[in-house]
Amino acid sequence: MRITFPHMGETYIAAKGFLEDLGLEVVVPPPCDKETLNIGTRYSPAEICLPFKINIGNYIQSIENGADTILITGSCGPCRFGLFWMAQQEILNNLGYDVEIIAFDPPQENVRDFLQKSKKILGYHTPYQIAKAAKNTYRIVREMEAISNRLYKIRPREIEVGSADRYYKNFESEIYHVRGSKAILGLIDTLNNDLDHVDMDLSIKPIKIGIVGEIYTMIEPFINLNLERKLGQLGVEVHRSMTVGHWVETTVMEKLFKMNKEKNIQEAAEPYLKTFIGGHGQECIGHAVQYAEKLYDGVIHLYPFTCMPQIVAKSILPTVIKDYDMPLLTLVVDEMTSEVNYQTRLEAFTDLLKMKDTKMRIG
Repeated sequence: MRITFPHMGETYIAAKGFLEDLGLEVVVPPPCDKETLNIGTRYSPAEICLPFKINIGNYIQSIENGADTILITGSCGPCRFGLFWMAQQEILNNLGYDVEIIAFDPPQENVRDFLQKSKKILGYHTPYQIAKAAKNTYRIVREMEAISNRLYKIRPREIEVGSADRYYKNFESEIYHVRGSKAILGLIDTLNNDLDHVDMDLSIKPIKIGIVGEIYTMIEPFINLNLERKLGQLGVEVHRSMTVGHWVETTVMEKLFKMNKEKNIQEAAEPYLKTFIGGHGQECIGHAVQYAEKLYDGVIHLYPFTCMPQIVAKSILPTVIKDYDMPLLTLVVDEMTSEVNYQTRLEAFTDLLKMKDTKMRIG
C-alpha cells in the first residue's frame, strides 16, 4: 500500500509525519502548480469548484509516482465536499487507474465506519503506537500554525522584503527529504531559528486584515495565489480565520468530547445567519463580526467559484460590513482567475485602508 492525499497548504507535512511514524509508505503529492491545475481541469466536470479540480490533479500526479491508495477527509454537512470522493473515485476508475479512495467522515457521524476504515490503514498497530503518532502529528500542526503566525507579523516589518519567505521555501524543499515527525519537528526548529535572524523594523504599525471564507481556498497558497504573502509584501499584517488545527479541534476533538469552542463564533453570526449551512458559511459571518469587533482595518472574503455556502455568506456580509463600517474585499477564484487583476485589486484595497488609517490617526 502506497498512500497519498490531497495537497492542502501545510497539511501534507503533518499527514506525512503521521503516516511515516506508523511505518507506512507515503507518496507526497507535488506542490500544487499549473500542471496540477491543468490535469484536474482536463478530467473534472467544468462546473465543479476549484478544490475538486486541484484534488484530481494531486491524485493523478501521485498515482504516476506510485500511489495506489488515497486518503481524504469527508463531510456529512450540506456542502457537496462530502460527495467529492465518490465522484473522484469514478473519474479515476474511468481513466483506468487502479486506486482506492478511503474517505474518513467525522467519527461521531458513524463510529463503526470510521473504525473499519481506520483498521484498514492502521490495523496492525497498537493503540499506543497510533496515539503516540497522533500526538506528534498534532504537535506538528500547532507548530506550523505558530510558524504561519510568525510570518504574518514578520512580512510587513522585515527590512529586506522576502527574506522570511526564502527561509520558508528552504524548509519546504527539505520536508520531502526527511522521514517521520521527529525529523520534521527538527526542521521546524531550524526554521524558527532562521526566522530569529530576520531583521525587522519594530516601529512599523501595519494595517491588519482578517481573511474569511472557504477553508481549502484560504489554506492552499496556489489556489489563493499566495494571498498572505502578497498582503505581507504590501505591508499588511494578516490573520487567517481557519487553520488546520482549528479544523481538527472543531471537527474531531470537540465533537468526540462534547465540547464547543465555536460557540462564540456561532453567537457572533447569529444576528445575521442562525442556521448551519455547511462549507464554513456560518463561520465566515461569525469571524467577520469578530474581526470588526477587534477593530481590524478590513476583511477579505475568499472562496472558490460555485461554492454555494460561501455565496450565501457573500449575500450577508455587506450587511455586516455596513453595521460595523468595515471595508470588505471579495475574491472569487477559479482556473481562469487573472493574477494581474488579483494583484491590482489587492493593491487598491490596501491603499484604501492605509489612507483611511492615516486619516484616523491624524484626526
